[in-house]
Amino acid sequence: MSTTLISAFLALVVYLLALLWLGTQSLGGQTNSADSYFLADRRLRAGVLFFTLIATNFSAFFFLGFAGAGYRIGIAYYPMMAFGTGLAALSFGSLGCRVRRLSADHGLITPSELIGHLLPGEGLRLLVLAVMVLFTLPYLALQPLGAGYLLESLTGGAVPFEVGAVLLTVVIVLYVVGGGMRAVARTDVLQGILMFSLMLMAFAAVAKGVGGVELANRTLFVQRPELFSPAGLGHFFTPRMLASYLLLWPLCLPMFPQMLMRFFAAGDDRSLKQSMVLYPVVAGVLFICPVLIGMWGHLAFPDLLGRASDQIMPLMLSQYSPQWLTGIVMVGALAAFMSTLDSQLLALSSMLTRDIYKRYWRPQASLAEQVRVGQLVVIALAVAGLAIALRPPEAILSLATHAFSGLALLFPMLVGAVYGLRWSVVGAMLSVIAGEAVLLGFAMGVIPQAFQGGCLPLIPALVVACTVLGVDQLIARWSSSGLRA
Repeated sequence: MSTTLISAFLALVVYLLALLWLGTQSLGGQTNSADSYFLADRRLRAGVLFFTLIATNFSAFFFLGFAGAGYRIGIAYYPMMAFGTGLAALSFGSLGCRVRRLSADHGLITPSELIGHLLPGEGLRLLVLAVMVLFTLPYLALQPLGAGYLLESLTGGAVPFEVGAVLLTVVIVLYVVGGGMRAVARTDVLQGILMFSLMLMAFAAVAKGVGGVELANRTLFVQRPELFSPAGLGHFFTPRMLASYLLLWPLCLPMFPQMLMRFFAAGDDRSLKQSMVLYPVVAGVLFICPVLIGMWGHLAFPDLLGRASDQIMPLMLSQYSPQWLTGIVMVGALAAFMSTLDSQLLALSSMLTRDIYKRYWRPQASLAEQVRVGQLVVIALAVAGLAIALRPPEAILSLATHAFSGLALLFPMLVGAVYGLRWSVVGAMLSVIAGEAVLLGFAMGVIPQAFQGGCLPLIPALVVACTVLGVDQLIARWSSSGLRA
């Protein structure tokens, strides 16, 4: 067995055992209340809150996808992601604080309960629930899919894809069912530290292997100067496309149910504001690492095409770093997969338990019963996600691709309501439905691509959604003026 495989196995075993240990440590503070299980008693303070926000949002795409994008697009990918993430973090201190207070004052646990409190109406509650589940479940299903393939690659095929996907899902279910949000947050601290430290180790090793950052960039600039173009290879980032991406992240990130629930779980406003400051700083430092590694990939592997470039991170590590480091760094990518999956499981479980089971099936369900049902729902969701991951239909892959845009379309309606704009229930529903219909029209080819105007499909869909809300406000003002007259 090679040094890489030995180090990978050892790192994997230690990592999984550490997750289970952290999960068991969360059992002692657990009470039979929905707040305790789903929101860790609303006591997440600055350090833990910051790490759980980071770990929840940084999936394995941070390790593998960023490097692949650096290879395909060039340095232009970095400012797009860094600035977009920085803009998104503003929501932690503004929207997050307001949402936290609303949630704590009125005992709200799920995003559907939040919108139901702000704009009472069963149809709107169910619509928000449906959109969040529809665009989160496929993304959830892809996590064991990616983790299984990564584990298979990590162990040189010793652990087959199916076995790896099942193993990692079982570990996640054990600590999520046992400890709820408290266990998820504690494991996120470990996973966040792993992601940070291992990415920096990978960058240092590869940079040394290519002769240092300055020499590698000078050599690459001579060979492929277009990699340093502000528009990227093939002029990928036109001004309109760049603006679209910079708008996408601030709109979609706070609309992920697992992110909203972290606002609910925050211990105080100060913790959210500290996370708001630290989040873009850490992202700005870390994001450059995989992008540069991907760009330097042209020096050693100049002929990768398409999605083959997503393997540039392990290829560069195997080329320029010690064998033992390659396996350990890929465990960091595995941690990124798992920290996203556990958060999605808990978020969807809380929504299905509170917004479906308790509200429509068992309104008299006790807090202890809600926790038990939530635990069963976590298991059911994990099994469903695993089943989809083992045989993913094309429709699931397509939904996952559009997940960010689909959730971003909730932003104008939900955030407007949080800040006091009282849409009519019909107007709010039509806004979401119309926006999603436009997005679906572009995805199916019913609406010609020319109507995108050189932007992401989200932009025209967002224009339609906001127009509906604007008309709704005008009608409300005309109606109130008529009543006064």
